[in-house]
Amino acid sequence: MTWENSLPLLVVLTSLVPGLVIFFVNEERHGLRTTLNMTGAISKLILIAIMIGGLIDGVIYETRFSFLPGIDLVLRADALSILFIVLSATLWLVTTIYAIGYLEHSPNRSRFFGFFSLCVSTTMGIALAGNLITFLIFYELLTLCTYPLVVHRGTDKAIKGGRTYLVYTLTGGALLLLAVILLYVAAGPVEFTEGGALNSIAEQQPLFFSILFFMFIASLGVKAALVPLHGWLPRAMVAPAPVSALLHAVAVVKAGAFGIARIVYDLYGINTANQLGLLTPLLVAACLTVIVGSLLALFQDDMKKRLAYSTVSQVSYIILGVALFGPVGAAGGLLHLVHQGVMKITLFFGAGNFAETLGIHKVSEMDGVGRRMPLTMAAFTVGALGMIGVPPTAGFISKWFLGSGSVFANVDWVIAILMLSSLLNAGYFLPILYRAWFKPQKGAWPQEAKSNGRLETNWMLLLPPVVTGVFAVVLGVLANMPFGLLYWIEQLVLREYRL
Repeated sequence: MTWENSLPLLVVLTSLVPGLVIFFVNEERHGLRTTLNMTGAISKLILIAIMIGGLIDGVIYETRFSFLPGIDLVLRADALSILFIVLSATLWLVTTIYAIGYLEHSPNRSRFFGFFSLCVSTTMGIALAGNLITFLIFYELLTLCTYPLVVHRGTDKAIKGGRTYLVYTLTGGALLLLAVILLYVAAGPVEFTEGGALNSIAEQQPLFFSILFFMFIASLGVKAALVPLHGWLPRAMVAPAPVSALLHAVAVVKAGAFGIARIVYDLYGINTANQLGLLTPLLVAACLTVIVGSLLALFQDDMKKRLAYSTVSQVSYIILGVALFGPVGAAGGLLHLVHQGVMKITLFFGAGNFAETLGIHKVSEMDGVGRRMPLTMAAFTVGALGMIGVPPTAGFISKWFLGSGSVFANVDWVIAILMLSSLLNAGYFLPILYRAWFKPQKGAWPQEAKSNGRLETNWMLLLPPVVTGVFAVVLGVLANMPFGLLYWIEQLVLREYRL
């Protein structure tokens, strides 16, 4: 195996190996556990940087193993997978710092960080999967790795939330397995191919492959939290804040959305999906989810539940972009894959800081928080304004491309959906900002604030939201910079799919 061929595997192993070792680290050995986490995260980013340079120069990175006769396990880096793993690896590093500070005095830290690393490994495997079998294996492993994180606290509420999570995700996984088996019987082993692997075959049997398409969308739509398959997400908010951040910004919901992008672009092909009339139902489902998620968020006083329903809405912007036939809408959806992750993780970091430092869990308890925790609240404000789509945040750039893409795709009614969604976003975020910055504090905080010298909270809790908040602005201001995110999407991802 050459160096180039080993890189995709090494990207997976840089979190898998530390994760397995961490399970055996004594609870009190904080330094060793931290070293393993940080070494793995930094090594992963270095390997990804090497692959980015190679992809620009046309190098092919592929690891292939024989799994069964005629079936291979394939890890392959392409422009679309790089987009996802850069997001995941960067936010994993930031979330690791946050989790170390958040769980400083909690029990079972080795178990938590072990599964935390395995979760990132499976996410990398999903992103780099070169065929459906490899994708299926890592997709199912992601469920098994995230369940212990959801139930980490061990309370009755956590166990109940974890049970709901398993019912939804395992049901979706079973449907995905059935769809993969049916496709294998009909077409043999299928690898993800630029422009679509099923172009000619799907056109010969349109009814069968249309049904199969919706089986794939329904199975992946569970993790992507498409309405009405979203019920597990708010209940999974019993998990610690670092887990919530990981589920919403990096791992589970993004794995579902990314999987849908793979099905449309690499399995069916955008042109074939459009000719079979499959994109319009997908677009309608995405728009329905955008509005329903926002409406449900309006009525939540619990901070994490409000953010959870916001995720239901915001992740569907990615699917909306995928369902738009044309390069501009596709660029908007892929931009939001990254932008939503950065903005949403900032919001969950902020919510975690409010809960950990002041005992605040509800929107109605937010009065005066901006004066007590100005840096955390400033980062939270940036994330919230980005979700609304206020310029010059990253969220504005995503929505601009999605709106423009709707016009180019001759589905002008989507503009109304985007406008209504932004109004609803403002409806559930602006009251939080008003309470935090302009209303006076009501009595004592629910718990005594911790003493942190001159800082408003532990620096390991403060640094991550400040960093990701800055990212949420920089990604917007420098969206069109040379070799930036938009350049990568336009010149590499969209070029691959001939959009």
